[in-house]
Amino acid sequence: MTKASDLFIQCLEEEGCEYIFGVPGEENLDMLDSLSRSKTIKLILTRHEQGAGFMAATYGRHTGKTGVCMATLGPGATNLVTAAAYAQLGGMPILMVTGQKPIKKSKQGRFQILDVVSMMGPITKYTHQLASADNIPSRVREAFRLAEEEKPGATHLEFPEDVADEHTDSRPIKPSLARRPSADPKAVRAAVQMLEKAKSPILVIGAGANRKMTGRMLLQFVEKTGIPFLTTQLGKGVIDETHPKFLGCAALSAGDFVHRAIGAADLIVNIGYDVIEKPPFFMKNEGGCPVIHVSTRFAEVDPVYFPQVEVIGDIANAIWQMKEDIVPKGWACEKMLDYRKAEVAHTASLDGDDRFPIFPPYLVRKVREAMPNDGIICLDNGVYKIWFARNYPARQQNTVLLDNALATMGAGLPSAMASAMVYPDRKVMAICGDGGFMMNSQEMETAVRLGLNITVLILNDGSYGMIRWKQANMGFEDFGLTYGNPDFVKYAEAYGAHGHRVESSAHLADILKHTLDTPGVHLIDCPVDYADNDQILNKDIKELSAAL
Repeated sequence: MTKASDLFIQCLEEEGCEYIFGVPGEENLDMLDSLSRSKTIKLILTRHEQGAGFMAATYGRHTGKTGVCMATLGPGATNLVTAAAYAQLGGMPILMVTGQKPIKKSKQGRFQILDVVSMMGPITKYTHQLASADNIPSRVREAFRLAEEEKPGATHLEFPEDVADEHTDSRPIKPSLARRPSADPKAVRAAVQMLEKAKSPILVIGAGANRKMTGRMLLQFVEKTGIPFLTTQLGKGVIDETHPKFLGCAALSAGDFVHRAIGAADLIVNIGYDVIEKPPFFMKNEGGCPVIHVSTRFAEVDPVYFPQVEVIGDIANAIWQMKEDIVPKGWACEKMLDYRKAEVAHTASLDGDDRFPIFPPYLVRKVREAMPNDGIICLDNGVYKIWFARNYPARQQNTVLLDNALATMGAGLPSAMASAMVYPDRKVMAICGDGGFMMNSQEMETAVRLGLNITVLILNDGSYGMIRWKQANMGFEDFGLTYGNPDFVKYAEAYGAHGHRVESSAHLADILKHTLDTPGVHLIDCPVDYADNDQILNKDIKELSAAL
């Protein structure tokens, strides 16, 4: 007979689990004791459950394997809710394991008791209370299967204290061999016929294409056909963005150069798109541009999205089938590429501005120059996300981690930490606003304790800058969004990290190089000047692109 908590850890080992991120509580102590004897799973103790959840989700985003995190009952479980939503909307596979009081006989009344399973229901693919040790193997296998199945997301198991202490003769279930089905040939033929009839087709690469390693097939498709492509924010880097057919990233809502390029198309091929993302274009019911949807899942119909042809199956295989079948036409895509040229010229007119505090386009250029092609930047959430999505050419898949699904603050630092764990030989930088950084800044201690090599670049404007930008854009008075900050250099040093402060625009490149080349956890306090955000992003870009 095996103790239930030992069996649970054996099931995780069978799934190939490498880490459990979390903050254990009293109700997890059996599981913690069993984990202490595991030869293959390492506990990553964090300072807040949200940090653990963000790390687990980013591990899942990079590897395609389920990231596992744990918390206690009550407040521990509620602290995982934001990370659950982050993983669920962002398509990142995670399993959350939360403790619970004994369910058969408890002497503590309702102390700390919440209905965690019901709470997790709306924000997970699967949630279940383990009520019997015998069922642990099937429940764990099901949680992993559903977490990783397209579209990946969050799963949750509640593991009560008394169940963890039971004994059983159940054994772990081995994962099955499963392949995603191929797209139906008739659907492929219908899509190819539409493409061959089109005059100016365009490809939009979304989150699903980023997950399923479709870059190679998509590159071959673009090379054979010459059809230009753009990305959503979650599709950045699927094809190298220095490619001559790259049209940009849809970072603003409308009116950007890239939106004009989409407007010049008479057929849109959406690859791995999900309506969770802010739409890169809006479909019209009458007289709008037709859309082909290529994905592992049927399109969710939305007021802004209702494609005419759907090619459903493994995305890379579907693109390969389309590439094999298509006869390239002399598609007229020059107009789209002209919009891209205008965008590049506009960026070039801005990114040399070396004012101090640092101007966002200059910052993006200097970070791109400092990072190698396989370097990973992990953006927290703020107005700088728009500048990086638009102006930072991603050279490889999953090298620009931003969250355009839940778009939560506080994930930048934990996602960089997980990235550095998955890829210890690559340069990793968290890019955070001062607001987002302070939401999970306590994980600096975790990063130092783990001996990670990361740079944390804090863009310091003493305010919730994204909302302030919107406030100005809506014509409201500047009110209620400014605050004071700690001395970030001393703050980093208090954790045993290295603190740096940017003193001038010329100084920025030197600091970036130093921190990326020197082992350890580095924090850079970088003052930024967001004064022109409203003028450039809301007015200039729209006027310049419309004039073309």
